[in-house]
Amino acid sequence: MSMGAYDEAEHERRERMTSQVEPGTDDDRTTYHGTIEYDSGDSADALLEQFKQMKSDK
Repeated sequence: MSMGAYDEAEHERRERMTSQVEPGTDDDRTTYHGTIEYDSGDSADALLEQFKQMKSDK
């Protein structure tokens, strides 16, 4: 068998391995308590102007 090639039995063996994955204890979802704030930042025009300035400074 050449490197990287496998037969149908190997394919089935790998398929069984991936279908039997059990979640670990660290896979539990964490409940977040707190607040989240989003900063919308500058407008698209202001960001484009800043980008043009950065390119011209090079």
